[in-house]
Amino acid sequence: MRPPSFLRFILYLNTVILISIVGPVLAERPEPEVHGVFDGDEMYTLLPPDAIPAITNPEYVTGEEAAAQMLPEEPIIGVATGDDAVCWSAWQLDHHEIVDDYIGETPIAATW
Repeated sequence: MRPPSFLRFILYLNTVILISIVGPVLAERPEPEVHGVFDGDEMYTLLPPDAIPAITNPEYVTGEEAAAQMLPEEPIIGVATGDDAVCWSAWQLDHHEIVDDYIGETPIAATW
């Protein structure tokens, strides 16, 4: 049994809209590149180099300001040495994965 012509038109229109929205996104998506085999499994590159930007000049807030912005259960990554201590929200690092920073005079790279 075929749907009435009005329903066929709506289905057609929805398909056209979906293709016009999703089509360009799929067309821009690069194909993963195979870069060898590890332990019998192919290794793929999904993102090009530098696709996830590092945080290179982090701006810090006080502990009170951070507490006002963050949830109590929010995970952090922290580093302390001597009298210097810093931390970064792990949720923010989900979008960057690396912080290039200094603890006092010592350069560090915090990775997530």
